[in-house]
Amino acid sequence: MSDLGSDPGVGIAKVLGSMAGAGVSLIYLVPKSRREAASRFLTGVSFGLIFGGPTGLWLETRLGIGGELSGAEVMLAGAATASLSAWWVLGVLARVADRYGRRVGG
Repeated sequence: MSDLGSDPGVGIAKVLGSMAGAGVSLIYLVPKSRREAASRFLTGVSFGLIFGGPTGLWLETRLGIGGELSGAEVMLAGAATASLSAWWVLGVLARVADRYGRRVGG
């Protein structure tokens, strides 16, 4: 499973997983503006593209399903998980900072 980058299907799965994770993150935590939505979507896609492979391999190992999934499936799951997790955490932190920032400064 160390050769995830040579199959074109794996790259497509990485892009699709990143976009899916970013899209789902927008549904879970609805953005306040178009700018926030675009920023969150791009952050999620970037994070999924960068960390999709390691996250997929981590999931495969953690769930004990090694050898049962193709490289594209591992990459799709990893990219979607990384993308969803990235903005969900950043979105919550942004909202907490916004809420408490107004109290201190206001």
